Parts: sequence; structure tokens; C-alpha cells
Amino acid sequence: HQVYFFGDGKADGETGMRNLLGGKGANLAEMTRLGMPVPPGFTISTEMCAAYYEQGGDQLPAGLEESCLEAIGRVEKILGRKFGDAEKPLLFSVRSGARVSMPGMMDTVLNLGLNDQSVEGLARESGAPRFAYDSYRRFLQMFGNVVLGVDGEYFEDALDALKEARGVELDTDLSAEDLQQLLQSYKSIIREHAGREFPQDAATQLRDSITAVFRSWNNDRANHYRNMHGYAHDWGTAVNVQAMVFGNMGDDCATGVAFTRDPSTGENLFYGEYLINAQGEDVVAGVRTPQPVRKGANVAEGESLEEKMPACYADLIDIVQQLEAHYRDMLDLEFTIQNDKLWMLQVRSGKRTGAAAVRIAVEMVQEKLIDSREAVSRVEPDQLDQLLHPMIDPAAELSCLGKGLPASPGAVSGEIVFDAGEAVSAAAEGRRPVLVRRETSPEDIAGMEAAVGILTQRGGMTSHAAVVARGMGKCCVSGCGELLLDEGAGTMQLGGKTFKRGDLITLNGTTGDVIDGEVATIEPQLDDNFRQLMAWANEVRSMKVRTNADSPHDSQLGREFGAEGIGLCRTEHMFFGEERIAAIREMIVAPDLPSREKALAKLLPFQRADFEGILEAMDGLPVTVRLLDPPLHEFLPQEEAEIKRLAGELSVSPERMHQIVDSLHEFNPMLGHRGCRLGVTYPEIYSMQTEAIVRAACALKKAGKNPQPEIMIPLIGVDKELKIMRDLVARRRDEILEEEGVELEVLIGTMIEIPRACVTADEIAKVADFFSFGTNDLTQMGFGYSRDDSGSFLPEYVDRGILARDPFQGLDQSGIGKLVEMAVELGRAENADLHLGVCGEHGGDPESVGFFHRAGLDYVSCSPYRVPVAILAAAQAAL
Repeated sequence: HQVYFFGDGKADGETGMRNLLGGKGANLAEMTRLGMPVPPGFTISTEMCAAYYEQGGDQLPAGLEESCLEAIGRVEKILGRKFGDAEKPLLFSVRSGARVSMPGMMDTVLNLGLNDQSVEGLARESGAPRFAYDSYRRFLQMFGNVVLGVDGEYFEDALDALKEARGVELDTDLSAEDLQQLLQSYKSIIREHAGREFPQDAATQLRDSITAVFRSWNNDRANHYRNMHGYAHDWGTAVNVQAMVFGNMGDDCATGVAFTRDPSTGENLFYGEYLINAQGEDVVAGVRTPQPVRKGANVAEGESLEEKMPACYADLIDIVQQLEAHYRDMLDLEFTIQNDKLWMLQVRSGKRTGAAAVRIAVEMVQEKLIDSREAVSRVEPDQLDQLLHPMIDPAAELSCLGKGLPASPGAVSGEIVFDAGEAVSAAAEGRRPVLVRRETSPEDIAGMEAAVGILTQRGGMTSHAAVVARGMGKCCVSGCGELLLDEGAGTMQLGGKTFKRGDLITLNGTTGDVIDGEVATIEPQLDDNFRQLMAWANEVRSMKVRTNADSPHDSQLGREFGAEGIGLCRTEHMFFGEERIAAIREMIVAPDLPSREKALAKLLPFQRADFEGILEAMDGLPVTVRLLDPPLHEFLPQEEAEIKRLAGELSVSPERMHQIVDSLHEFNPMLGHRGCRLGVTYPEIYSMQTEAIVRAACALKKAGKNPQPEIMIPLIGVDKELKIMRDLVARRRDEILEEEGVELEVLIGTMIEIPRACVTADEIAKVADFFSFGTNDLTQMGFGYSRDDSGSFLPEYVDRGILARDPFQGLDQSGIGKLVEMAVELGRAENADLHLGVCGEHGGDPESVGFFHRAGLDYVSCSPYRVPVAILAAAQAAL
């Protein structure tokens, strides 16, 4: 099959052919089979898109055009109209449809089949010439822009000029004669900017439009969207060619977008927006502000679809209930009403916020639509991140400038930027851009990703900005109508104030408020739905989740989020307090062992107090403490004035101080004198740290607590390094336990972060109680990429498809992953009791967590806020 027909209650193919028909085509076929009012049409398979690119991307695959015309014949029979006919013209929409929803990323053409003759036929037949010319105008604009590549601004400018000349505000105020004049302008714009005439032949229009939709699979914004979500570039898009129904024929016509439940909160209330006398693109493009479908507290009397078209609303509610029961999911629908008859144009799984995803999954279990395992697999782990986003502090004094729609939750403060490029460069400089636009378009995708929040003047809850921001978990306020933008001058006015680039504002995406200046935020509260989902996830997962934490506060936070211990406690983070840094600097400049030990003795009580706090916060759970890892130069000043000041404090001459700083300078400190290499040359450092950990644990044990410290030696590349360090640590541990008269198990293991350690893991496992994979450094050394400098070329590597994604964000499974698997296999073969975990940032990346589950690790560890994400990912890996 090149094309799959649907119509009149029948559809080619079978249920669940998403990969071949795309999400839109598969669901149109399914709704047709369920007997719903779906305009007939056909879907061109994704295989045809792949074939189009394989043969060079300049003509349609052989036989495809004939198959399309044959399917059009079947549609003509059902509807009693003819394609390209001057009397009773049959018009089509041509839409993309990938296997996953990519809102607004690819192109659409509506009203295909109109020409100078058939527009007159449509005008006569409908008795509404204005409608016919309006449909033709829209077709010329879309065809000119999408198919012939003419900038949409030319058409918009011609329309604005005509409205100004006629002294009218809205498109709908233009007469049929005005629109006829506009058609001539549009045709000459096409002639001038496309260098060819607009094609009058319907079959040519169809062929060119299908080609354009195939082409749009590879446009910049679609490529960027796929990179962002990790979708494959070779899937291709299906093309849906469907008979047109008209929402813009008059006041008994409408078009709308709806969700079976609220996509922001998840509340089980039908939710949607519609426009009378409009076409579908109008609702989501943010050109006119739509009205709510359902009547409610905040809806003006008589404005809802429920009140204006009660019969169609009742039909819609019936269909909604039938669809939700069939798909057992929250759905996003598009519908059109033509002469008081309802038509369904699309259904798909609805994009929703993290909070809504959790609530819908839990409530659908309670409603017996799905089971708890299905609920666990329904929520994307990354979506949980949004639940953990900050909210505006209720106690904060704030000055509200205006209100828009609460399009995507969370609260952010940042500086105003007016275009996507500025947002990208501001973020690259470490600033916090809030992107302010009249409305966003798919071209803005990179800027939306870079911004901390998004504010738009136009557009509803289903506009591009709202849908894309929710998918990204970005705070967004849309449709703030009182916002006045002057992009030329680089200013915006709101609440009687004028703001320019760089001024600070705060967005509250949960309420829709736009607030002056920067406002304090508080950490979010997690509700019962979240706890229920986590409980179900805990029932099915086999891999444990720990947190990376260096302070009692982070330990407590991780524990509240469900962490089962600490997988990485970095001791160097404890050395930067004022008194501590003085002691460590004294140790570094000390000329001999007794002076070094004297300085370390000053550090001991600080370290011990830190470990007591952390072990107490994690009482009863394992805490893996990594001994000192970074090179010593990181603790010394680099500025001349600072070096002089330090020389004075430590009573050495400035020359001597310079010698010390210079001698510690390394060309490549990542590969230099750090980790266990420091332990080998300065064993007294690791000896002091071991004493601090073990004494802290003994004090807690005596107080009736249950501390479970584990000591980790970093950067092992040779088994002998670990043997020497292990002997040192074990000897000191045993001496202190004897002195304190306490019995306590303290495991001693190592961080596997050097490729050689993976390859010789069997040797290393003989002297280790556990391995913890440091995948950040393993990636760095495995690829030979410096984590700090790779930003200059890695984005291009991802854009050009050299790498599927940044290997520091998602584990490179086919390369670095093989090293991990090798180390697991070799290590376990030598030492059956070996504990295995991962403590790199990849421990909080859902895809990587799935890999670690399959590789047989006992636990992953990640930052406190990623713990719920890892728990859910581990559960989904187990399912």
C-alpha cells in the first residue's frame, strides 16, 4: 500500500499502524471505524516519505500520484462532489502526521482544489461569496508560503494595507469585493516572489503540496524538535489528504480544539476553545482570541459553545466520552462545525504538564480505566521535573502588571528578550532570558528552549507557545492581551510601565500573572497523587536510587524525594568555608610532613561534623563518601593580589608562594595529580578523612543511630593503587573502631571512571567491596572530550548527526556503555558480592537509567531533584 483510504465507516489497514500511518492517520482511521463523523480521505504512508528522500528528494515515488487520484475517486463517490470541478468542487486539506506528535513543526495546506473557476462554483453553491473568496485567499497564502516558499509577511502586509484602506479592524469586516481585490494582490505576490504563476490545475496543486509536506520533515525547526526530544530523523512523515469541511461558512459554523481533561491541572473536566466562523489554524495561531467550549465561572454569559450550539456540544460530549473510554487516555481533539453538523478532524494523546500527567494517571486507575502498572508507564520521567519546580512565595510582596493565560506551570524571574536569537545568546552567557513575543512560531523553538520562561501577547491555551512550553516543562504565560510590544524600539508596555531589553520580570505560569521585577520563590509541595504514583513505581522497580549530596540539607531533600542512601558525597565541597580553606592552604604550602599533619588536624573537626550531619540525615541508609578528588591547585588563588595576601597570612615570602602556585600548575589538571594519586603521594590527607568519617559514624552509633558509611577511592586505573589505598584506609578504620570500642561495617570501594579500570575490572574487583561508575569522567576520558570545553563543538556534532545526543547528558550506550558492561561482567565474575552503582549525572537521565537497569547495576545516584525521575525511569525499565 502506498495510500490507506478511510471514510464511510471503513478504513484500510488495521488498528495500531502508527509507524506507517503516523499518529494522525492511524487515529483518523480508528475514529472512522468507531463510526464517528470523520470527513473521508486517505493517508500516504511514512514509507513514501522515506522513498522520496532515498531517490534524491525531488520527485514523488513512482505510482504514488496514480494511487492518490484513485483514492480521490472513492472520496468523490461518498460526497457526490468532484475534485477540480467548477460546479461542485471537492476541496482537500493536506497535512503532515509523524508517528509522534510534533506540534506546528511541519506544514499544512488547506482548501486545496480551488482555482479561478471553482471558487465561483463554491460561491454559487454555498450562497456565500464572501466565504468562497476567503477560502481561496487562505489557500493562496498557504500554498504560496508552504509550497512556493514565499515569505508569509508579504501576504500579511497586503491584508493589513487593505484593512487600513477600508478603515476596518478584523479580516471578517472585509467584503466579498475587498477579498476579490486581495486575491489579485496575492497572485501577483506569488508571481513576483516565487517567479511562477499560481497553478490552476488541481492535480498539480496536490502533487506540489504532498512534495512540500515531505520536504517539511527536514526543515530546521522539525530537525531541532527531533534533536530536543531524541526522535529519529529517518522515520519520515505520513501525509493526510482529507476532504475539507468548513468552519468559516457563516455563523452556524465553528472550529475548535479541546482536551478531554484539563491539560494544565489534570482535572477531569472537558476543556477547550472554539471560534465561530473560522478555520482551524485560526484557533492555534493566536490571531483571534478564542472562546471556551464549556460554560463556567470565568466564562462570559452566552459565549460558550455549550450555550451557542447546544446540539453540537451534546454530540461532542458523547464522542469525547466514547473516545476516552476507547483510548483510555487524556486526548486532544480538533473539530469543525459546518452548518450545525459536527465533524471530527483529529484525536491524539494530549500534551500535558507533569502535574496533570500524574493526576490523570492516578485518577484513571481509580476510575478503573487502567491499572497501576499502566499508570507508571504513562508518565514520562522527565515530566516529574516540572512538579519539583519552584512556585512564587505566598508571603512575597509583589506588583502584578497584568494577567495572561496560565499556559505552563512554575514561576521564573529573568530579563526580557524580544527574539529567539537573543534568548539563545543570553543563555549562553549564563543570563536568564524571558522570551517575550507577540506569539511564538515554530521558528522560535531554539529560543524557547534557551529561555527560562515565555510570555506572549496573543494565543490561547492551545497556541504554539502553550503546547510547546508544556512539553518542555517551561514556565509560560500566553495571550496577555494588554501587553503592548514595540519590537522595533525594543520595548514592551504593561500595567502602565514601559520595559526594555534586559529589564527584570517574573512570570507565574500556574496563575498567568506577569509581575514586576524579581520575586522570591518557594520549593514546591508534592501531593498525594505524586506519592501514590511513586508508591506504585517502588512496587515494580528492582534497581535502587540514591542521591548525590554534600550537605545535611541536600541529604534530607534527597531522602524526602525517595532516595535510598547517598551514592556520592564529594568531600572537596566541604573545604571551601572560610576557616577550612585557610587550613587546607596551610597544608598545601607546608614544607614537611609534621607541618602538613598540623594543618590537617585543624580540618579534622570540620570534616567530622559534616559527616555526622550527613550520616544522621541518612540514618539507616548507605552513604558513599568519596575521598579528596580534585587537584590541589583548585584550592589556591590565581590572582596576584590574592597570592600576596595569602603569603602574608601563611607567613611565607611572596616568592615562595609563587613557586608553590607555579609548581602545582598543570597543563591538563583533569589528567593530572588528583584522586588516588594525591592519596599515594600525601597519604596523610586520606588518613585524616578516614578518621573523620569513622569517628563521626562511631559518635552516631553510640547515640543509638544506625550509620552506614562507605569509603570510595577515586580515579583508580591500576589495581595496585587501590590495594595501597585500601590498606591505608582499612588500617586507620580498624584502629579507630578499636579505640572507640564500636562494631561497624565500613565498606571500601572505588570509583570506576578511567577506561583502563573497566578493562582490568577483574583485577580491581579483588580488592574492592563496590564499584561506583563515574560516568562523567568515563565519558570525558573515553571520548577524549573535555567536559568544560566541549560546548564549542558538541552542539554542532548533535545537529549534524555525528552524535545522537550530547554524551554528557545521555550515556553513550554503544561506546561508554560497553566499557560499563565489560567492567560489570569482569568485576562480578571475580567477586560475586561486588556492589555496583553509578554516581555520574547520567544516573538521573531516564534513557541512561534504562541502560543501567539492563546492565545489572544495583543502584543509580543523581542530584536530589532528579531522584523521582530516576525512580520512575527505573520502574519503567523493570516493566
